[in-house]
Amino acid sequence: MTIFSKIISGEIPCNKVLENENFLAFHDINPKAPIHILIIPKTEYKNFQEVDPKIMSEMTQFIQQVATFLGLDKGGYRLITNNGDDGGQEVLHLHFHLLGGAKLSWGHLSDSDPKNHL
Repeated sequence: MTIFSKIISGEIPCNKVLENENFLAFHDINPKAPIHILIIPKTEYKNFQEVDPKIMSEMTQFIQQVATFLGLDKGGYRLITNNGDDGGQEVLHLHFHLLGGAKLSWGHLSDSDPKNHL
């Protein structure tokens, strides 16, 4: 059982933003931007490669609702999902990071040199 499953079940508390029958959005406890929200399906999928495409269409709507609710839809935001070890995934439960509230840079990628991977 992942930490996100424990959050969904109520075993671990979270600072909820929005929730419906299938999805949950809550504040990240280690924010990387003024607004940093985690958005998860309540059904556990290990990662993006395993998710049912039908669920993704519903999740897209939910993510858009969260962005609008937070007022990020006008100024912009970054949406990230990490997939697998090489993608930096730490929790094996599909989740998206919604970051906004400021002009975001790409500084966190400075340690990755694409020339090393050609």
